[in-house]
Amino acid sequence: MAGMTVIVRTIGRLLFPFLFLFGAYIIVHGQLTPGGGFQGGVVLASAVILLLLAYGMEGAQAKVNALQAELADALGGMILVWMGLMGIIVGIAFFQNVLPFGSLGQVLSAGNLPVFNLGVGIKVAASILMVFYAMLRIQGGKEE
Repeated sequence: MAGMTVIVRTIGRLLFPFLFLFGAYIIVHGQLTPGGGFQGGVVLASAVILLLLAYGMEGAQAKVNALQAELADALGGMILVWMGLMGIIVGIAFFQNVLPFGSLGQVLSAGNLPVFNLGVGIKVAASILMVFYAMLRIQGGKEE
């Protein structure tokens, strides 16, 4: 996959930071607005996939390669498992809230939920990106 024209590359390069920032915003504000970890993770993955389509596999892997996606996938899973086990460690129950609640309408007002959204967002973005990388490798192998 060699990439697209100069116009598509330029638009992709200009849109990438805005898409990435919007995905992060959806993840961080998931407990206050419609959205959350899954929706924000999909937007984050779509930002990287935009680079993949615009610059080709080699150009996009300079930003986020398959190993980094696998490490991010493991990190997201570890965040979810750790937050699930925190309730047991504290002595309440599995997946029980252990973080304090803030004031209504604030980003940190939902206890564990922002951390869960972060873990889910990282996990979803990395998983979708790994699936996309795998599909590119499979399609590249059939063309040769």
